Amino acid sequence: MKYDWKEAGEEWSAPWGTSHAQWDRTIFPRVRDCLPAGTILEIAPGFGRWTHFLKDYCDKLWAVDKSSECIEACRRRFASTPHVRCCLNDGRSLSMIPDASVDFVFSFDSFVHTKRDVVGAYLRELGPKLKIGGKGFIHHSNFGEYVNSLRERLPDALAKPLIKLQILDWAHHRNPDMTADLFRGLCEQNGLHCITQELVNWRGRRLIDCLSLFVRSDSAEENATTIIRNPNFMREAARIRRESRRLG
Repeated sequence: MKYDWKEAGEEWSAPWGTSHAQWDRTIFPRVRDCLPAGTILEIAPGFGRWTHFLKDYCDKLWAVDKSSECIEACRRRFASTPHVRCCLNDGRSLSMIPDASVDFVFSFDSFVHTKRDVVGAYLRELGPKLKIGGKGFIHHSNFGEYVNSLRERLPDALAKPLIKLQILDWAHHRNPDMTADLFRGLCEQNGLHCITQELVNWRGRRLIDCLSLFVRSDSAEENATTIIRNPNFMREAARIRRESRRLG
C-alpha cells in the first residue's frame, strides 16, 4: 500500500507537537557528540523531515531512499542547498557513496519497519563507507523481543477491541524479526560496534523501538555496549509537547 505523504511525515512527530521540538529536545541531545560532521549520510529521509536539520551540521549530506517519490520531494525541498545530494537506491545498497567517506550515518523512523535481511545488507554497506572514527545512529525495531509473548498470541478479534480501549498497545507496524540484540550482532558481523542501545516505548508501554549508536570497530577500544531501558520515552515526548505549547 502506497503511503500518503500529504503531511510530509510531520504526523509522526505529533507526540512532540512538531518535528522541530522533537529534533531539539529528543534527537539532537542523543547525537550531539556526532555533530558537526564533514559528511553525513541519511538513509530513508522520506520527505526530508530530519534532513532539514542535519544539513546545517555538515559540509556534505547524502540523502538516500528507495522511494522515487521521496527523493523527488527532497530534491525539490533542498534545490537551493547545493551540499545536499539526494539519490535513489534499490533499498539495500549504497554504491553511490565513496568508501571511507562518511563521518556520520543517521536514520530515524524508517528502520523500525525494515526486515532483518535489509538491515543486515545496509550494515554490510556501512562498514566500508564509514571513515575510521565514523559513527552511526539508527532508530530500529525491537519488536522481536515481544513476538512470543502472550499479548502477541491473542487472536485479532480479541486484541483489536482491547487496543481500541487502550488496554493493550499495538506494534505500529514494527518489524517482528528485529531486536536490539540482533542489531548488535549484525553490527559485529560487519565491522561495527554498538556503543549504546536505548530501548524505548512508542505510543505504548512496551519497548518496541531501539536507538542504536555505533562506530567502526577499528575506531577505538571496544567496551561493552551500554544498554538503556527507557520506558518513559513517550512521557518525555508529552512533556516536550506541553512545554512547547506553553512557550508558544
